[in-house]
Amino acid sequence: MTYRDIEVTCADRVGTIAIHRPEARNSVRAETMDEIGRAVVQLTDDPDVGAIVLTAKGRHFVTGAEFSFLQDLSRTPALVVKDKVYRSFQGAARALWHCPKPTLCAFAGAAVTVGCELALVCDYRLVADTAFFQESWIKLGILPPLGGMMLLPRLVGLGPATDMVLRGRPMKADEALRLGLVVEVVAPEALAERREAFARELTQVAPQAYALAKQGLHRGLESTMEKEWAANVLAQAMLLGSEDFKEGLGAVMEKRAPAFTGR
Repeated sequence: MTYRDIEVTCADRVGTIAIHRPEARNSVRAETMDEIGRAVVQLTDDPDVGAIVLTAKGRHFVTGAEFSFLQDLSRTPALVVKDKVYRSFQGAARALWHCPKPTLCAFAGAAVTVGCELALVCDYRLVADTAFFQESWIKLGILPPLGGMMLLPRLVGLGPATDMVLRGRPMKADEALRLGLVVEVVAPEALAERREAFARELTQVAPQAYALAKQGLHRGLESTMEKEWAANVLAQAMLLGSEDFKEGLGAVMEKRAPAFTGR
């Protein structure tokens, strides 16, 4: 598959999507988001990929939407924006959110508007100490449309989320770590190595259990305890009959690392 705005690589069972638009300081357009969505689907369908990393080349992750693209949007009918443009933007977010495999967003520098929202829909965020998150849509007179208004209050609390969304205040890496938005903060020069190691760890999880547990966590954002008890008992019954459960139990009893197969 051919891409213009991103680079897709696979190594050690890790599929990596790197945003690379140096001419636009890694700002994105509809084509970029469409490519990200297609790449996530490609890597999700690849049986040799156990985890997916979303990152970027250059100083920043995503500096927002490209200004020329935003100017075009101001002249585009609302229904066209809804049905065509945001199909690409929400398509990328949906692909990451619904991906059954582990997803890691790792970056340095800015994750502004679209970049912030892409990071939020990944399972984990690992950043350099130069990183910051900014939902500055309000400064353009618009709002976060890709899930941030739902996810931020649950990830960092309503107070910080309100400040980020309604004032556009940036959140630096140290605050993000303290509030649980990121799992680790490292020096910029250590980011690539730590990203690769973290992703390789994620490839060792039991695939079926991970996918079902992830579904349960997502469902729990909108569900009730009664619905969760019913759904999780059914999922657990299926997992208890899997080869991965036998392998996991054997590995614990024998004090060795498990070798999960997804069966």
